[in-house]
Amino acid sequence: MAVMIGGIWRRVRLAQRVLLPLAVAILTLLAWEYGTRLAKISPLLIAPPSAVWSTLKESFPILLQQAMPTLTETVVGFLLAALLGVTLGTVLVLSRRVRQALYPHILLFQLIPKVALAPLFIVWLGIGPTSRLSFAVFLAFFPVVVATMAGLMSADRDILRLCTALTATRWQTFVSVRVPYAMPYLFAGLKISVTMAIIGVIVGEFVTAQEGLGYIIMFASSADDTALVFAAIAMLCAVGLSLYGLVALAEVLVQRRLGVSITSSEF
Repeated sequence: MAVMIGGIWRRVRLAQRVLLPLAVAILTLLAWEYGTRLAKISPLLIAPPSAVWSTLKESFPILLQQAMPTLTETVVGFLLAALLGVTLGTVLVLSRRVRQALYPHILLFQLIPKVALAPLFIVWLGIGPTSRLSFAVFLAFFPVVVATMAGLMSADRDILRLCTALTATRWQTFVSVRVPYAMPYLFAGLKISVTMAIIGVIVGEFVTAQEGLGYIIMFASSADDTALVFAAIAMLCAVGLSLYGLVALAEVLVQRRLGVSITSSEF
């Protein structure tokens, strides 16, 4: 009986996690649709969801084609930012002198408004994909650095002392203890990083690109086609949610694997 009740309760909680956000989304769309009609707001200012849906269906092949450059540059920028962020964060944790020398400067760059630096990337790297990719990496790597540092430094001190007592090498302690403890922090940083990579690519497309969803948004805005703007934003949201979901799936798979290894670890 207890097992049955527990299973029912888990299904109820799962349904709540799915149905509550869905209900909020439906209510928001209904309020948007009928609010614009009742207030007689011009579609040039705010297109109703019905008009956005019609435009999305009509322009879906074009939007899908234009989504591919945005997706490609986002993925490449995110992967480079993740590699750079994990490497730099690990070095900062393992070397106190490097941390003292570099971390204040990294923090200083983080405090600078990022969008204000976008024109400089264009001046330095031109109007091609290199400037957009570099700007996306610049935006996305800092969350990974901070998350990596926080995760590697969060390892249980008692377990670290036990590793020392068992004469484990520094590398063994790092791989068997610090890395598993760092995984939740790291993936939290990666989830932020993937959204920042999208922002970096879109900002670059606003300024320099002749293709991509950012270019479509700017083109539609100049033509007062608000429905197409919202349709492109909807496609962009779909791209972002897909990438975020892949990062979340990778987190589940990695944590399951590391959970087994932690249990069976000799440390």
